[in-house]
Amino acid sequence: MDEVEVVVAHSERATLRVGEVFVKVDADQARIDAEVEAMSLAPVPTPEVLWRKPPVLAIAALPGAALGRLGGPSTGSPAAWAAAGAAIRKLHDAPLPPRPGRAGRSIAALAAELDDECALLVTNGVLPADLVTRNCQVAEAALRPWAPAFTHGDLQIAHVFLDGDEVTGIIDWSEAGRGDALYDLATFTLGHEEHLHDVIAGYGTDVDLDVVHAWWSLRSLLAVRRLIEHGFDPFAPGCEVDVLKSRM
Repeated sequence: MDEVEVVVAHSERATLRVGEVFVKVDADQARIDAEVEAMSLAPVPTPEVLWRKPPVLAIAALPGAALGRLGGPSTGSPAAWAAAGAAIRKLHDAPLPPRPGRAGRSIAALAAELDDECALLVTNGVLPADLVTRNCQVAEAALRPWAPAFTHGDLQIAHVFLDGDEVTGIIDWSEAGRGDALYDLATFTLGHEEHLHDVIAGYGTDVDLDVVHAWWSLRSLLAVRRLIEHGFDPFAPGCEVDVLKSRM
């Protein structure tokens, strides 16, 4: 019998791997519904849905390996990062999905969340005030009008699989929907700034780098406390707190 590997587990959801099958258990049925819908609409390779029985979804493993992970070494050739950029562009150019996604929150809602989170980070002594203030200033550039695109919403490099320089699939679509394309590009390059230009080369169009940098700061500021609460370490080398420090 294959060994059961716990990929991720916290109070909201868990993902297990058994051989070539991933089993996802999610307390929020709407997230599973959104994930299956997004995978059926996305014009890029996605895992095969083997079966679903709420609150469980089983999907097939993808060939190849993830491009890397936040806090880990940079992996993949420049051509591999460019291929990922091309796949992201194909997604962003696709017909819009029916619902807004994680990358589609309103400017007003994001601004309010950012203000509240920055205050809590300082008040609770999680991060130094100067680090929070500087990154809050950088983050403001992301709070601008944007044209909606088909976005993944959680496009970490760990969610993009390649075999050599070919993208074999993208996983974890529960946050997908209409949203800001630069949110995806920023999430994908978070902690791996050295590969941003390779990704943009594959993406094939001009990108406002100030907005990408702003999303790095905004996403990291909003993530630090939540990650700690779920047992993750945003202070680990190369992770969210180092991303914030790089903006100083």
